[in-house]
Amino acid sequence: MKKTLITVAIVAVVIFLLALPKLNLFKANKELEQTARAQGGGGKLSVDALILRPAPLDNKLNVTGSVLPNESLELRSEVSGKITSISFREGKSVRRGDLLIQTNDDEIAAQLEKQKYNRKLNEDNEFRQRKLLEKDAISQEEYDNALNRLNTTEADIRLLESQLDKTRIRAPFDGVIGLRFVSEGAYISPSTTIATLYNISPAKIEFAVPGRYSTQVAPGKKIRFTIESDLKIYEGSVYAIEPRIDPDTRTLKIRAQADNKSGILLPGQFVKVELILESMSNAILVPTEAVIPEQAGKKVFILEGGKAKEVFIETGIRTASSLEVVSGLKANDTLLTTGILQLKPGMAVQISKLD
Repeated sequence: MKKTLITVAIVAVVIFLLALPKLNLFKANKELEQTARAQGGGGKLSVDALILRPAPLDNKLNVTGSVLPNESLELRSEVSGKITSISFREGKSVRRGDLLIQTNDDEIAAQLEKQKYNRKLNEDNEFRQRKLLEKDAISQEEYDNALNRLNTTEADIRLLESQLDKTRIRAPFDGVIGLRFVSEGAYISPSTTIATLYNISPAKIEFAVPGRYSTQVAPGKKIRFTIESDLKIYEGSVYAIEPRIDPDTRTLKIRAQADNKSGILLPGQFVKVELILESMSNAILVPTEAVIPEQAGKKVFILEGGKAKEVFIETGIRTASSLEVVSGLKANDTLLTTGILQLKPGMAVQISKLD
């Protein structure tokens, strides 16, 4: 029985000795001793520090949107008729006023020619009647009839010229013609889509922001955006805002313009938009790891007289690695950035690294 107890005791001692390194008791005691010495003034806690300097900061909102053409329309004919010629090439640029489509105008042209002959006849007749009226050889009524025939002919000519112009479809603005849907010899009507004309320079960027930002958005605000499969950052500026918040989505629709001389931005492209709501040139930024959240708010430690001082702060904009400090800190304060959990108010510290 006694031998058994001795054996059990020996095994227990061996297990304890084997487990002792993993318990980190000596290390923990050493850390506690160092902290106690620092708190008691027997030594200084070594920390890193950062001198706060004003820096530029943009208050940004990230949303998604799409590219729109500057102008676009479906080309259609105002009158029905057979296409006699197509003067554009698909996917090519055209200038405002260029002839794109010609439909059959033989009948209108013949009527116009007839009326021009009538105009010459009526002009001569009006001239003779006016001379006779000056000599009192005819009545005023006879001259008025001759003048009316001339004026009526002039009106008919203008009407036929307008009808003739409608047989020619011209580009209403500079742009690029898309794919066409008709061929020469086809009979078209006002409901027939011939092709689509796009003006893509500049391009429009359409996106929506939550309605709560409506007071922070105005024409002239800058945006940065990227398109799919392209790492290049493009820039633009807001030029128009929908004067209404969508009651279903509670969002505000916005449009911006961006330079597109290269033609890279195509209508329908998906874009990621970064809208700059506000730009500040003298913001105070602190690393997020230096901020200690508490129930009463947020606090940091600064260096004052060689000792740590506790300061409660109010924060604003958060970036990927920093927080804007709205109040509590000022430029040239020395912020302590490491040893945060060991620091206590009034503790003596030693700066090992200063940025």
